Amino acid sequence: MEFSAQQIADFLNGEITGNPQVKVSGFSKIEEATPGTLSFLSNDKYLHHLYTTEASIVLINKAFELKEPVKSTLIRVDDAYASLALLLSLVEKNKPHKTGREDPSFIASSAKVPEETYIGAFTYIGENVTVGKNVRIYPQSFIGNHVSIGDHCIIYPGVKIYDNTKIGNHCIIHAGAVIASDGFGFAPEGEVYRKIPQIGIVEIEDDVEIGANATIDRATMGKTVIRKGVKLDNLVHIAHNVEVGENTVMAAQVGIAGSTKIGKHCMFGGQVGVSGHIEVSDNVQLGAQAGVPNSVKSEAVLLGTPAINARDFARSSAVFKNLPELQRTVTLLQREFEASKNK
Repeated sequence: MEFSAQQIADFLNGEITGNPQVKVSGFSKIEEATPGTLSFLSNDKYLHHLYTTEASIVLINKAFELKEPVKSTLIRVDDAYASLALLLSLVEKNKPHKTGREDPSFIASSAKVPEETYIGAFTYIGENVTVGKNVRIYPQSFIGNHVSIGDHCIIYPGVKIYDNTKIGNHCIIHAGAVIASDGFGFAPEGEVYRKIPQIGIVEIEDDVEIGANATIDRATMGKTVIRKGVKLDNLVHIAHNVEVGENTVMAAQVGIAGSTKIGKHCMFGGQVGVSGHIEVSDNVQLGAQAGVPNSVKSEAVLLGTPAINARDFARSSAVFKNLPELQRTVTLLQREFEASKNK
């Protein structure tokens, strides 16, 4: 399907510079673009590509000022990245989606699953499960007993959702994710560890997206909670009794230990580790591989292990790089001191 620059600009409330009738039928990165595609520019790192790109249409921010002629038609918008997301969402919604129920699959007689729900082959849906409207459950998924799934959710292949889990509306759970497996609870008893039964649940609120092979543990007692709008990348681990606040995002391989409470609008880079039984305030940003052993009680940007203020970390890193030279200097001074003392 083709769209003209004028149609796209009307949809985005954008302003056109160039040919409003030029048409595109696909998307491309600005540095690899070909004629007939739409690209975007939101990062100054790629600015030089704007003047050489072969894209027929480029989305750019309204505030951007051209320094050279551009052969592409430009659509100026308030936020090029957000506008691209709108266009991609529109394309995604118009893709054909699977429907119906594939065999073999098992649906318990007590489960309430609307007829229009897509159920992929080799899916298991347990007793007293409730599924909302317009839900897609792809092949080889397991939905345990007493699970509730809200409207407009997508459960991708191989997802495992244990008993009693509650999932809100408009959630996406990617392939291989495991929801509500046992929390890591063991009590030392002599030379062995005795398993502590995990009898709580997991509750996932609306508009949550969970990446491939992520795991969210059920609570020992009570519930593990993922609040509205949270986005978890692939291979993230959320331990038992953790609460993740609204609209917090976590990149791949983040690990949150048990009974920790994460605030709203936090951003965690890849491989961040957070200790158990602490609190992280709202609007905290943790750089990749940061380790957080203690509570963070106010808005902050932290780096390193143990995590410290980003500016202090930068200064410390500069010192660390110079440690070999500093060590040699100290050794020379020590020798000179010893020599002068002997004289």
